[in-house]
Amino acid sequence: MKILFQGDSITDADRDREDPHNLGNGYPKDAAKFLKEKFPEVDFVFIDLGISGNQTIDLVNRLQSDFIDIQPDIVSILIGVNDTWHRADTREWLDHAEFEKRYRTGLEAIKTKTNAKIVMMEQFLLPAEDKLYFREDLDPKIQITRKLARKYADIFIPLDGLLASHICHEDWQKISADGVHPTYDRGAEVIGKIYADYVGELIK
Repeated sequence: MKILFQGDSITDADRDREDPHNLGNGYPKDAAKFLKEKFPEVDFVFIDLGISGNQTIDLVNRLQSDFIDIQPDIVSILIGVNDTWHRADTREWLDHAEFEKRYRTGLEAIKTKTNAKIVMMEQFLLPAEDKLYFREDLDPKIQITRKLARKYADIFIPLDGLLASHICHEDWQKISADGVHPTYDRGAEVIGKIYADYVGELIK
């Protein structure tokens, strides 16, 4: 079973770009570990093609080479926080309709040009004081992601809500020091475990 992880720096997590099977230090590494533990009989192939700094437009630009040509059994997508972050200094936010158009274009191509099951993970933000204002733009984009998931996702992982619940009983800075990037130890582990629990439904 071939599982493709796609996204930005949260997925990239300092992976070796020369080796697509290198899962870096982030949640894909932990997700793979938990899935192999849950399903030892399954012959998994994990591929991480997340690229730091990517936005939804990059998902569209990489469709052929990094999605369609690979023909995965499962494709996992966590993208969109940079559509907010890269415009945060000026607050000249990307229009929500354009964000939806870009994301929808990518999802439609994956749906029609591969046989992959689609796992969508919503963007998240933990309560770092210097980034709380991101919410004015990110929250509507999370709602758009949820809307698109209803049409395109085989599995939807509501990370923003799940992590908000999690940090009620664990210091949020253990999960992400800056509110966006998971720590390579605890944050990656928490998200990897969530991922394996949800995606296991596609493997049973």
